[in-house]
Amino acid sequence: MAKKLGMVIDLKRCTGCTTCANACKMQNNVPMGMLWNRVLTEGGEEYDTSAGVYPNLQKSFLPMACQHCENAACVKVCPVGATYKDELGRVVINYDRCIGCRFCMAACPYNARVFNWEEPVRDPGFNYGDKDVPIRKVGVMEKCSMCKERTDTGLEPMCVKCCPTRARKFGDLNDPESEVSRLIRERNGQQLLSEKGTKPQVYYLD
Repeated sequence: MAKKLGMVIDLKRCTGCTTCANACKMQNNVPMGMLWNRVLTEGGEEYDTSAGVYPNLQKSFLPMACQHCENAACVKVCPVGATYKDELGRVVINYDRCIGCRFCMAACPYNARVFNWEEPVRDPGFNYGDKDVPIRKVGVMEKCSMCKERTDTGLEPMCVKCCPTRARKFGDLNDPESEVSRLIRERNGQQLLSEKGTKPQVYYLD
């Protein structure tokens, strides 16, 4: 059976440190003002806020990126086939084919895609990260690729490698003996917005 790469995120371990977001940004040469990987706070009305009224406050975190859906809405609506499922189950983008119509951005229920509205700006003023990551130009979509350049060679995505609390696990969902499959089975892994029928390949443990 072919591999189907996926991820498990343990919400009990996530401290909201955003190391994953920064590691992703550096690995993938993501421009200023854009993130492929975000850490949202649940319950508060704004980003990075607590829920409740002082002194009865609580804060929980929800790491969010492309869910690499098995039944991906973005793939279905792309009119030129620039977004597609590859042989390892990842949802990836052919940047040269992308025409910037943003249909995929509208179709994604996870708000996981970002658009290069202007010429990308990087601080410092040069490209950084993995030399094999394609450079995206103005007018195209981009998003988490599950660190394709790393996972193609058998390495973990950078967000998984750098997580200080080991809240993220990565592996083959089609292998019942893999760590990700075991965690999903033993701890009742949940998919976000499962009612949408997109069948995400990212699972959350509560």
